[in-house]
Amino acid sequence: MGLPRFAKPKATNESSPNLYVANCGPAVGLDFDTIRSVFGSYGEVSGVYSADESGTRVIVSFVENSAAKAALEALDRRPCQELGGRVLHIKYSVFQPPVEKVQVNDSVTVCLETSDMKIPGLCLIHDFITIEEEKELLAAVDSRPWKSLAKRRVQHYGYEFCYETRNVNTNQYLGELPAFASTLLDKISSFEELSNSLEMGLDQLTVNEYPPGVGLSPHIDTHSAFEGSIFSLSLAGPCIMEFRKYTDGDWRLKSLDSEVENSDCSSSFLKRAIYLPPRSILLLSGEARYAWHHYIPHHKVDFVNESVIRRASRRVSFTIRKVRKGPCQCAYPQYCDSQK
Repeated sequence: MGLPRFAKPKATNESSPNLYVANCGPAVGLDFDTIRSVFGSYGEVSGVYSADESGTRVIVSFVENSAAKAALEALDRRPCQELGGRVLHIKYSVFQPPVEKVQVNDSVTVCLETSDMKIPGLCLIHDFITIEEEKELLAAVDSRPWKSLAKRRVQHYGYEFCYETRNVNTNQYLGELPAFASTLLDKISSFEELSNSLEMGLDQLTVNEYPPGVGLSPHIDTHSAFEGSIFSLSLAGPCIMEFRKYTDGDWRLKSLDSEVENSDCSSSFLKRAIYLPPRSILLLSGEARYAWHHYIPHHKVDFVNESVIRRASRRVSFTIRKVRKGPCQCAYPQYCDSQK
């Protein structure tokens, strides 16, 4: 399927059904559904797309030129209360022929809320932190050394995760979690949806930095390595996370650094997908944590239903877990390395 590509905004007043809108997009806290809703008050919107990889500029495409003109005249260079009071900078734009072809999401519907996923134990909180808090967290990790892997960079706190064994060495304690992690734990405890799954003594944090096009191959976090719930905070850029649950026993724990997403060897699995916007936090507990493989497709572009979202220049995730000191005795032995 060819992806739509747009020219830079025109400097003239020539009419077009496509508007280039600056100071607007996921990187400034505005999701595509909200943008569609606001612009939709001026006429039927056929699509909202990322204009580039910054996440701060979008293309809003209308069905009719007159609707685009009405939106431009009403919103250009004026504070829009429905979009957080942001002052938008709007010009006309035009389509260019498609320049690349990709397959994304394998036609699976991308959910925006975990209630639509129908996976027990999964919970997503939007806007878990503010834009200012996001900047502070990114500055905190960028002031510390990164470890380079094949395609991304990582930082480990509490205990180091060993990708070769998909486990941790409990004899190699790195020290207490940094102050910025303690702040996150305090915030988690303030959300009822998350605090019920907050185990005492979360003691391991992995920070991942993903450049565009880099994701994670399908895996279940090793049962014998971590106990209880897993929290994952998304910063800087959006992505889609997909989930698979195998129903015929044909499943494999994948290396986090596998070069190939090849777990489609079995057709006997359930599949779900969810959009993770910046500053959201995802909880995996119970069945979602122990029985479902999760992964991030290795794409530079994601389709979120009718919208095209280009990955940002970076995405940073904070994964917070509790290291297990004994064998796992969960209720999902078919997926459990301690019980196989």
